[in-house]
Amino acid sequence: MKWEDIVGQQKTIEQLTSAIKNGRVGHAQLLVGKLGYGTLALALAFASEILGSQSQSGAAKVSSLNHLDLHFSFPVFPEKDKSLSSRLFKEFRDFVLLNPYQNYSDWVEQFDRSSQFYISVSEIESQIEKFNLKSFEGGSKILIMWGAERMNTEAANKFLKFLEEPPNDTYILLLAESLEDFLPTILSRTQVFEIPAIDSEALEQYVEKNSTLSKAQRDVLVLRAQGDLREVQNLLEAQHSGSEFEMLFIQWVREAFQVRKSPQKLRDIILWARLIAGWKIEKQLRFLQFCADTFRLALLENYASPELVYQKISEGTFNWEKFAHFIHGANIEDILIQLSEADYHLRRNGNQNVIWTDLGIKLSRYIHRKR
Repeated sequence: MKWEDIVGQQKTIEQLTSAIKNGRVGHAQLLVGKLGYGTLALALAFASEILGSQSQSGAAKVSSLNHLDLHFSFPVFPEKDKSLSSRLFKEFRDFVLLNPYQNYSDWVEQFDRSSQFYISVSEIESQIEKFNLKSFEGGSKILIMWGAERMNTEAANKFLKFLEEPPNDTYILLLAESLEDFLPTILSRTQVFEIPAIDSEALEQYVEKNSTLSKAQRDVLVLRAQGDLREVQNLLEAQHSGSEFEMLFIQWVREAFQVRKSPQKLRDIILWARLIAGWKIEKQLRFLQFCADTFRLALLENYASPELVYQKISEGTFNWEKFAHFIHGANIEDILIQLSEADYHLRRNGNQNVIWTDLGIKLSRYIHRKR
C-alpha cells in the first residue's frame, strides 16, 4: 500500500508524511476513525514509508505483508487457554490483501464462531516477546494493532507497560473506531490522529471508476455512504449479489400485505423471522441495512425521482413501481425507526427470534397506512 493508493485523506497523508520527513513521529500513534475511512490503508502506507527507506525491498515486502519486522495484532476468538493473532495470521493476511478497507464485521463473518473476538493478554505478552528481540533486517520494527479498542482489561493493562518502556526504534500503530474503551493512561502515551470521513469528491471518483451508475445515482450512493468506502463497496456489491436478501425482503413485503386478509400469513412471518434469526449477527445487521436502503429508494421512486434510484429489486414477478407506491411520507419514518430499533437490540444481544418476529409483524401495520 502506497500513499497514492489511498482514497482521499490528503490532509491526513500530508500530516503523516510531514511528521516522518521532519523526524517528529512518536513511538505510538493512534489512528481513530471507521475502518472504511482508511485507517489500515494509512497505517500500511506509513509502514511502507518507514521500512521502505531502510532497505531496497522493504516497501515491496510490506505491500505483500511479508516483512519480518512488520507485526500485526488483531481480535481473534478464544481457543483453549491462549488467543494469539499468529494462529489466524494467514487468514488475516488474505483478508487485508483482498481489501484493506474491510471492517470488523467482515473479519468475524469468515468464521463459524458465536464467541466474542478480542485481543487477549496472552497476545500482548507474545508481542512484547517479539519486540524484545533484535530487528530481523537491522532497522525499525513496527506493530499494527487492528481493532485496538477490543483489548480486554487485562490486555490493556499489560499493553500500557509496553507503551511506557518501548524497545528502541519501535513504532506502534493502534487502529480503532472509537476512543471510548481505551484506558486514559494509554491515550496519554499516544499521538492521536482523528481520521475523518473520506470526502465526497474522492468517493464519487471511486464510484465512477468502479460502476456504470449515472451522475445522479452516484451522488445518492455517495450521500448514503457518509464518507465510508466500505459502505460504498457494500452498496455496489448489493447490485450484483443481493438475490438472497431480495428474496427475503420480497417475502416479508408480500406477507405483510396479505396478513390483514389472510391471518394465516402470520405463521409465515414467524417462520421468516426464525430463518433470519438463525444467521450470524453480522449478516442479520447487513440485512437490516439492505431493508432500510430499499425502503428509502422506494420512497425516492414514489416521489418522482427515479433517476436517483441506484438499485431496484427486479427479482421474479416483483413489481418495484407498484411496491414503491405504498412507501410514502406517512409511513417511512415509522418503518425506519423500527429497523433502527431492531439494529439496536440485536447489537445488545436481544432475543433474535423475538426481534425479527416483532419487526415482521409491524410492517403489516405500516405498509397499509394511507398517505
